[in-house]
Amino acid sequence: MAGDRNKVQKCLKSNFLTIFTVAGVIGGGVLGFVLKSSKEEWTPREVMYVQFVGEIFLRMLKGLIIPLLVSSIVTAIGSLDLSLSKKIGFRAIAYYAATTCLAVLQGIILVNVIRPGEGGASHGIKRSGSSRNVTTVDTLLDLVRNMFPENLIQACIEQTRTNLTFKPDSPKMNASNLLTWDIELVNADGSNMLGLVIFAIVLGIAIGKMGEVGKPLLSLFASLGEAMMVITNWVIWFSPVGVLFLVSAKIIEMDSIRIVIGQLGWYFFTVLLGLACHGLIILPGIYTVFTQKLPFKFLINMTQAHVTAFGTASSSATLPVSMSCLEEKNKCDPRVSRFVMPIGATINMDGTALYEAVAAVFIAQVRNVPLTFGQLVAVSITATMASIGAAGIPQAGLVTMVMVLNTVGLPAEDVTLIITVDWLLDRFRTLVNVEGDGLGAGLVDHLSKAELRGMDEVDRQTGKMRNMSLAKDSGETEWLNSAL
Repeated sequence: MAGDRNKVQKCLKSNFLTIFTVAGVIGGGVLGFVLKSSKEEWTPREVMYVQFVGEIFLRMLKGLIIPLLVSSIVTAIGSLDLSLSKKIGFRAIAYYAATTCLAVLQGIILVNVIRPGEGGASHGIKRSGSSRNVTTVDTLLDLVRNMFPENLIQACIEQTRTNLTFKPDSPKMNASNLLTWDIELVNADGSNMLGLVIFAIVLGIAIGKMGEVGKPLLSLFASLGEAMMVITNWVIWFSPVGVLFLVSAKIIEMDSIRIVIGQLGWYFFTVLLGLACHGLIILPGIYTVFTQKLPFKFLINMTQAHVTAFGTASSSATLPVSMSCLEEKNKCDPRVSRFVMPIGATINMDGTALYEAVAAVFIAQVRNVPLTFGQLVAVSITATMASIGAAGIPQAGLVTMVMVLNTVGLPAEDVTLIITVDWLLDRFRTLVNVEGDGLGAGLVDHLSKAELRGMDEVDRQTGKMRNMSLAKDSGETEWLNSAL
């Protein structure tokens, strides 16, 4: 009896923060509904007051992203043998590509089986918000431009974006053809994460090539990364309160649940079903096949990251928490987790890819536009590309969705059909994105253990030889001094 009590106490102690964060999400939902029912309408200022504590939590997490991301990638790549870095990178990219393609395929199948855009309930859907004029070509070019930032300081706060403007008095412009509109490159708010990741990878490779000369710089980035992880562990303790107020503010802001479900219920169900299948079956199944281990303990240890992802709706903001869970609870090698996770948080968006594939076909069904097999393939490819580049594009959710719609000739303004429930679906797909990143890091860590042990053994042998050489030199010096 005493042993069982000790086990329960140990479990509660080790999962204290996770339990309170989950309670924060539930409490936020309850508080939100209570506050929403207390008065007919909340002003934006009143919502801002409710959200303020959560906003501070989110700002603290976002403030850690860039130093943690850059230092982690540089340290991981710089400390690994170049050939091993290539192997780890290849395994991670192969995993990301496979899971993203599976997510898109799964979404396409579900939306064509359930057909949420057909039936009377879909025709009364209200539009909300507005869309930005953008072409698929410009979106892809912006993605490539952002991979090569011209100013690293600017990349921390801004990204390059193409704006299209229509001048009615210009005879060369066609209002219905965006390709004839004027092009203007502007700097939009939002960190250029993709550009920073590319730079960090190149810098890590360069430091690794420098050998002993690059060790001081590598030590600097390693110390910076460790300092960021210490600060992350402090910030994480604020998550239960921060998540509570973030969720409650969103509940207050949303439209009537009855209206939303009536308009978009089947669409909402289709996306959630796809995310559930991918997150509960596909991703754990892949992990089990390659590691020969059940994923339950691994996923339970990642609960803190998953709850934070749901509360913040940001893979990047959750990155510090995810890395902490991987290294402290799942005992992943930091050389793997700090290499794989920042890249995954930037380009691996399984939930986003599935959502965009479902949304595009749903909108086509609402408009009674039949899609051919070739168009479905085009949607699949574009959704995959859009999800990979989502972190490198300003207003990612809106712009990448427009990119997918353009592929099959649907009007960009149709994005406004689904904005009503996007805020909630965004949280679920972010949760799946973070889960995919974490399982991917665990899988790559498992596959790389033998090579990492071999590298550690080489380092130990090198260290022994260096110590023996130093001891020999010291002995010769002492003998020479005594002889003199």
